[in-house]
Amino acid sequence: MGIIVQKFGGTSVASPKVRDLVVEKVRKAREQGASPVVVVSAMGRRGECYATDTLIDLARSANPSIASREMDHIMYCGEMISAVIMAGTLQAHGMDAVMLTGGQAGVITDDNFNNARILRVEPARLLSLLKAGKVPVVCGFQGISEDHELTTLGRGGSDTSAAALGAALDADMVEIYTDVDGIMTADPRIVCNAKILDQISYGEVCQLAHQGAKVIHPRAVEIVMTKNIPLVVKSTFSDAPGTLITNVAQPDSGGRPVTDRIATGVASIGKIAQIKVSLPENAPGNASFSIFKAMADNQISVDLINVHPGQVMFTVAEEVVGKAACKIGELGYEASSTLDCAKVSVVGGGINGVPGVMANFIQALAKYEIAILQTVDSHTSISVLVKNEDVQKAVTSLHETFNLAE
Repeated sequence: MGIIVQKFGGTSVASPKVRDLVVEKVRKAREQGASPVVVVSAMGRRGECYATDTLIDLARSANPSIASREMDHIMYCGEMISAVIMAGTLQAHGMDAVMLTGGQAGVITDDNFNNARILRVEPARLLSLLKAGKVPVVCGFQGISEDHELTTLGRGGSDTSAAALGAALDADMVEIYTDVDGIMTADPRIVCNAKILDQISYGEVCQLAHQGAKVIHPRAVEIVMTKNIPLVVKSTFSDAPGTLITNVAQPDSGGRPVTDRIATGVASIGKIAQIKVSLPENAPGNASFSIFKAMADNQISVDLINVHPGQVMFTVAEEVVGKAACKIGELGYEASSTLDCAKVSVVGGGINGVPGVMANFIQALAKYEIAILQTVDSHTSISVLVKNEDVQKAVTSLHETFNLAE
């Protein structure tokens, strides 16, 4: 076995007891002949001393509008503390571990503070350390710009770091360790019989992530997909095999290829608002373009887009609905909004071209008299807009209708 990248989330490095579990994962990889690169997130969650959210709160206590450059400097600290402690723990267990910041590991980014994009990874230093038999422990979530500014990668950035390092190192595998046993067919807090998926394709897991599933950052999946590197999501706290994410259809536990499944999972996103824009008969042909350009110019992300003669519909996050309506009004168009909405989606690589999928989808919602406010579909997903109060019934019914518990 060659190089593997092992990424451990905040709950996996939060205490001495769980860090000992990380040691065993690293030790096992080395015993199997692999050269592991360890990537870590900041320790713990908001309220705990070194969690990123705690550091953000501390900075904002001094200035609620602190500049993004300075914010990146304090957010850098969480992963640095975690990496030092994890490297020290590995050293205490007889491994020659070396802590590296994202920049020291060769992660070069643009200068978009708080949400930087990786431009490239220069792996020479990591390769040298691995050749010397050392275990690099790299700060996830961070990099350095070409002007030598410290940068962070935004939410999910440690997953992205691990994927980018894996791609640059031509790793055999990227392992994402978390506090669950793998990717599930639905949120277990909503669907009590949601199950762990043995395997899932890159495309399907990206769709689940974009549609609201808290699984893995889609950017990370897209990066490993470019080099067809297998990615596994598994638990630090068990020996469960986890969920394999791959580009190649392989038999699952039922003996079928992954791509034969019609549906893979159900996901939802809440706290969104629907906006309907009425266009007069004499509206110019580029009216819809002007609306969406106004949204883009004002950093308002739109989703569930439907454009019809005389009407444009789309959704935005609830916190920006007032701003969106104001900008539409400035264009001279009338907009109405519906609050307390949620997007519910069924994702599956087998949806495309299968007769009856939409009928089954609609029937599952009709069973509980759930009103559908809007729909949109693609080759790998069907999404509807419903009221927030109907999310649990919708997700549960769709999970049952598409036999996702089997």
